[in-house]
Amino acid sequence: MRPFAWMWLTTLLAALAGCGDGHDVADLKAFTDAARARPTGVIEPIPRFTPYQAFTYEASGLRSPFQPAVKIDLARRQQGLRKVQPDPNRLKQFLEGFNIEQFEMVGILANAKSRFALLKGAGGVYRVKVGDFLGRSDGRIVAIGDSQVDIVEIVPDGEGGWLERPRTLLLRERS
Repeated sequence: MRPFAWMWLTTLLAALAGCGDGHDVADLKAFTDAARARPTGVIEPIPRFTPYQAFTYEASGLRSPFQPAVKIDLARRQQGLRKVQPDPNRLKQFLEGFNIEQFEMVGILANAKSRFALLKGAGGVYRVKVGDFLGRSDGRIVAIGDSQVDIVEIVPDGEGGWLERPRTLLLRERS
């Protein structure tokens, strides 16, 4: 016989030798008897869950808790209520779609005619000039210095009026 046939025949005889009655299967019979003795058709009920309660955020018109409080001069505030307000008909610029906290000044560009600030944030570096708008609170750039950009925002005063709030973006030095 060939060696391959001997190996096949040996494997077959070894497999048949394991099929004898000499093995103890009492634990298997005990398990199957216990499984058959359990009652059938009993299904536990599905647990009750409380329905989802939707939450509506209603503080979006209030002052951000992360911003410093605005000091209100009552005499000036009465004048400011009539004069200061955002222009709802003005076309919004691209950088007004982002929070002003995302931006930092990284440089300036200047020539004999004009001066520009370079602001990094919102996924890029942007060139802005005096008169451009920035941030979600109608922030207008009023001055560009060597180391800072001065901005005036128009924010609600909480009583139906508007206030001008000055902001400054400082030049970020190399760290």
